[in-house]
Amino acid sequence: MSEYSSENTTGKALRINIDTTRYGVFAEIGAGQEVARHFFQAGKASQTIAKTISAYDMIVSDDIYGREPNGRYVCESRLEKMLGHEYDLLTDRLSSTRGAQTKFFSFANTVATASSSSNKQTQKQSHGWMGVRFQADPNGPSNDIILHVRMLDRHRLQQQEALGVLGVNLLTCAFYHLDKVEDFITHLVEGLKEGQIVIDVIKFKGPTVKHFDGRLMNLELVRRGLAEAILFSPNNEILNVSDAIYGKALLIQRGTFRPVTSTHLDVLQKGLAQIKDDVRKSEGKDLDVLPIMELTMHNLQTDGHINEKDFLARVETLTNLGMHVLISNFFLFYGLKRFIRRYNPHFMALVVGASHLEKLFKEEHYKNLEGGLLEGLGKLLEQKTKLYIYPHKTSTLCLTTKSFFPAPHLRHIYAYFTENKQIVDISGCDETADYLHSVDVMRMIEKGDPAWEKLVPEKVRDLIKSKKLFGYQ
Repeated sequence: MSEYSSENTTGKALRINIDTTRYGVFAEIGAGQEVARHFFQAGKASQTIAKTISAYDMIVSDDIYGREPNGRYVCESRLEKMLGHEYDLLTDRLSSTRGAQTKFFSFANTVATASSSSNKQTQKQSHGWMGVRFQADPNGPSNDIILHVRMLDRHRLQQQEALGVLGVNLLTCAFYHLDKVEDFITHLVEGLKEGQIVIDVIKFKGPTVKHFDGRLMNLELVRRGLAEAILFSPNNEILNVSDAIYGKALLIQRGTFRPVTSTHLDVLQKGLAQIKDDVRKSEGKDLDVLPIMELTMHNLQTDGHINEKDFLARVETLTNLGMHVLISNFFLFYGLKRFIRRYNPHFMALVVGASHLEKLFKEEHYKNLEGGLLEGLGKLLEQKTKLYIYPHKTSTLCLTTKSFFPAPHLRHIYAYFTENKQIVDISGCDETADYLHSVDVMRMIEKGDPAWEKLVPEKVRDLIKSKKLFGYQ
């Protein structure tokens, strides 16, 4: 085994230390100097480290990096200020003397760690932002790679150790593993145990990393189970879920959206009209409602594989309509609900087609729970969570909450949730005459039937035609 073994964090740090072209600054807040420590312990750190800093005191930190308007220190804007301040200071001081031979970098993290037992509220706080700004060539432009991480170990020391390994990996990836996009995440998590960390945001900026498609890289995090979900903004940017949904009521519509149809938007608008009253009753006040279109990995995969072009088409058509798009690993709704509750205690409604009611009441889906279906539905539905059901219309039937009949031994359970108005129809949906699902539109596109153009929003129609999405010819 060589001293640069992929399993040896110290070996990776030493590799960077003896690379005399690399020189930079480490700024770490909140979890000790866990990343810089590895470079000191590896030896020859003076060849790599120009400065390390831990500005723990808030007044000191504000004096160096400026104040955060929201008063939060573990946030992306703080990380960017740290990276920018330290990088600019380093290059201003040293470019004239060693800029021609040196590829400068600044590494930063701002982290909150906390020991916990079974307290999920405490575990929520164990997260942080980490990033590196670096040159690929002397006197070259800078590039950024930024992560948002949650540490899942129960004890603070274990969280700090995981953070140190990840930080060394991030620098190693930035310096030596940018050529093969498909191997980047593998290198990023080397030496970390399964279940130690969640990486739910990864961002790339700069000419050296322009071949990385941030959307696909974040999708890969979900596919590998390193993230439970990722959230796209209407601008196609990756958002931190906890920041995006903070303080808002949520209307989440699940679908395949291949492609999104005019019916989907009609249902969403009816849901938005209905949720306002539910929010007022539940919260005792009005709240802003954030609508989110959700796709599951289950709906993105065919034979275990993801069609990347098809995935990007779905995301792009939805964001083009100004939508937030959530890609999740949650096949069952109660998993999605528990994920949301980690960050948001407010009212939420999940919008699903009536055809999903049969799946919702399939007992085999809950066999991993001690309480079975009853436990799963109990975890899903409570006073601040409802299912909004829209009709499933065909030429022969119109399925709604009233026309769905589960197995006889489950009917009392179903009646409990409908009578308590936790599973309800979306008002006004029965007025929709032509009820179109994505599969109907896709058949038309595949057959070359131009009638599909009238069944999707104009923006979606124009995007599909101009970019030839979903196999359009």
